[in-house]
Amino acid sequence: MPLSFKDAVDRGLRNNLGLLLQSDTSLTAQGEKWKELSELLPHVNAIVNQSVEQIDLAAFGFRFNFPGIPNVVGPIGVFQTGAYLTQSVFDYHAIERKRGASYNERAAQYSLKNARDLVVLAVGNSYLVTLSGAARVATAQADVETAQALYDKAADQQKAGVIPAIDALRAHVELQSRQQDLIVARNDYAKQKLTLGRVIGLPPGQEFNLTTAAPYEPLATLPLEQDLQRAYASRPDYLAAAQQVRSAEEFRRAATAEYYPSLEIAGNYGAAGIRPGSSHGVFDVGATLDIPIFAGGRTHADVLEAESTLRQSRQQLENLRGQIDYEVRSARLDLNSAAEQVEVAKSSVDLAKQTLEQAQDRFTAGVTDNLEVVQAQDSLTSANQTYISALYSHNLAKIELAKAVGVAEEGVKQYLQNQK
Repeated sequence: MPLSFKDAVDRGLRNNLGLLLQSDTSLTAQGEKWKELSELLPHVNAIVNQSVEQIDLAAFGFRFNFPGIPNVVGPIGVFQTGAYLTQSVFDYHAIERKRGASYNERAAQYSLKNARDLVVLAVGNSYLVTLSGAARVATAQADVETAQALYDKAADQQKAGVIPAIDALRAHVELQSRQQDLIVARNDYAKQKLTLGRVIGLPPGQEFNLTTAAPYEPLATLPLEQDLQRAYASRPDYLAAAQQVRSAEEFRRAATAEYYPSLEIAGNYGAAGIRPGSSHGVFDVGATLDIPIFAGGRTHADVLEAESTLRQSRQQLENLRGQIDYEVRSARLDLNSAAEQVEVAKSSVDLAKQTLEQAQDRFTAGVTDNLEVVQAQDSLTSANQTYISALYSHNLAKIELAKAVGVAEEGVKQYLQNQK
């Protein structure tokens, strides 16, 4: 199957295990919010009960005998049905906990977005690594063909008595060395494809071909301060940490609110009697004001724990802010450095090609032996490997910069548009 860069990213976002698990975490946070909200919503339930009772009067303290009244009364049929309602009128503790859970739900949503960005980064890196592997295979194949041509020429010249046997032997060693490089490159490429298939969730054994090339495309960057401001406003992990701080603040207020009184109303309406046919309407309505006086230090302990959680959340947010500053600056440095490396490596490849051509011409003319040709071919191989590595680093730096400023998915789309 053909597999483009965009297809790989889309598959990774659909099938990556880490993203699926993070999605389940978001559902858990949503459930926690509804659990806290349930303390503020009305609770209604209905019951229907038909029972038979037999009462021992002595068990209730009636241990004297009255003429005509037995010590055991019953069996007596009892029927009861009704609807019961409880509703919190004011519970500041529950209100603050619900707010805290809402912020946690938002944090989970941002964490899910951050997980998507991480998947984009992982898939992009794996795809670029595989592209580099394909380029190394192609380069190794070209080196083998060049070495084969050199060996054939050296063998023919040796038979003609033009060059000594050492030149043919040296060319043969060079050919076998390039063949070994090709074997290693093909094996590495096959394993890189396996890794890419694993990252994007392809079925085991699914064969695919990469259809997106990795040309060199310079990227114009914004000023540093704009990138930093964009990162603070867009990075989902930073936004998630900010929501966690707000959640911790609400839970800190909720812990303090355990000192406050709460008000609740409760009531029921139904029918009661000996049996359903002889029952009559009954109801009960009341309000309860709960005033905490002393809970054995439980509230103080909850406040201390909530305060500790709040301080940790604030410290983590501040540390993440510094981490974002570092990542943005580092990604920009890597991008600029990789761009310069690509330019230098490209020039080195051109020079190495010219050197090889001149060495081959000198060898053909009999001016020198093939040692100079072998050395020139080694230089070209090294220059090609350097260029492939520099190109990979530059393309990866684009994705890392997009991740650092919080626009990984959008950055990859822009990256693909630039390639078109």
